[in-house]
Amino acid sequence: MSGFKDHFSSASDRYAAYRPDYPAALFAWLACLCPMRDTAWDCATGSGQAALGLAPHFRRVVATDASAEQIRQTRPHPAIDYRVAPAEASGLADRSVDLVTVAQAAHWFDLQRFYAEVVRVLKPGGVVALWGYGRMVLPGDMDAAFQRFYAETVGPWWPPERALIDDAYRGLDFPFAGIEAPTFFIEVRWNLPRLIAYVSTWSAVKRYRDAAGRDPLPALTAELAPGWGDAETARRLQWPLFLRVGRR
Repeated sequence: MSGFKDHFSSASDRYAAYRPDYPAALFAWLACLCPMRDTAWDCATGSGQAALGLAPHFRRVVATDASAEQIRQTRPHPAIDYRVAPAEASGLADRSVDLVTVAQAAHWFDLQRFYAEVVRVLKPGGVVALWGYGRMVLPGDMDAAFQRFYAETVGPWWPPERALIDDAYRGLDFPFAGIEAPTFFIEVRWNLPRLIAYVSTWSAVKRYRDAAGRDPLPALTAELAPGWGDAETARRLQWPLFLRVGRR
């Protein structure tokens, strides 16, 4: 686990509370790709958002994360077996898994070692799905301020792996027989404080605070407030998901 880049354990409670859930249609589609639905492995599960989405479709979901603190923030479910384990050494048996999923995390991995683990644990014909989401686009003039915050205010504090997210994983090595995915969106209705709470979970925000000794979020809130109107008004917000899906 010496190569594990832990950007989230110190904010695991906020990550569990404020990160968005993935659309139910995504998990239904992934399940339909699997000839059998016995076991899914959700790798780098974080606080378990994807594992909970998979649970209605598989007899068992093994959800692993290298961070024990993240696993402590998960919600129990009778179909989910949460474990502390790195992406490259799951502890699962050979050819025991029908589906491997990685949500918003593959860019942190030692990919060659992870892919070797995927090939080891997947059943023949099993499916691997990596997905993520980038920056949401805010309505109207608010988006320019949000873009400046993302790219300029905290931009220098994004880890270099963030470039793979901004490229929608197009440049990510993916040595599997590709499956074309439908278009999926994360959709939420959030007020302004809820949006700012989500932004507080960004790794770049944490690194900015540590480096600059101040919180950048009050200034962002002030910039967004005039365009938002009543801060308690819930607005419909979306992120498009990007996916790399393939078969062993």
